[in-house]
Amino acid sequence: MSKFKKKAAAKQEIPTSALPDIIFMLLFFFMVTTVMREAELKVEQNLPLATQLRKLEKKNLVSYLYIGKPRETHRFGSEPRIQVNDVFITPNEVVQFVEAERSGMNEADQNKLTMSMKVDKEAKMGLITDVQEELKKANALRVMYSTPQAMERD
Repeated sequence: MSKFKKKAAAKQEIPTSALPDIIFMLLFFFMVTTVMREAELKVEQNLPLATQLRKLEKKNLVSYLYIGKPRETHRFGSEPRIQVNDVFITPNEVVQFVEAERSGMNEADQNKLTMSMKVDKEAKMGLITDVQEELKKANALRVMYSTPQAMERD
């Protein structure tokens, strides 16, 4: 009888030398195309329309205060609330919020901080006045009210 020799197993390695390049290309693609969300709105926003608007020059110097009825009324009630970032605050905590926003900025821009208030049409003026008074105490005197531009009627 003849003897058969077993063939040596063929190596089936996958070349991985290009793998880091592919990973970095994907990483850069997602870094460039991803939009960072600012805050998840937890209050209803039916903003009043404006006739005269002015566009901001530097949006990184703006901090937003959202005032309106909470979306989850079963959990937070139906009275208008103040939302900053992703949390609800009381008017007494507005000063702390302003100081925290200023501490995250460089010294040259701290005096240029603009507080943007996005207020629902149905919000009570008492709450808005309380917030304005607290902003005065925090020396945040640059206040603006955000609104969508009114459409022209023919």
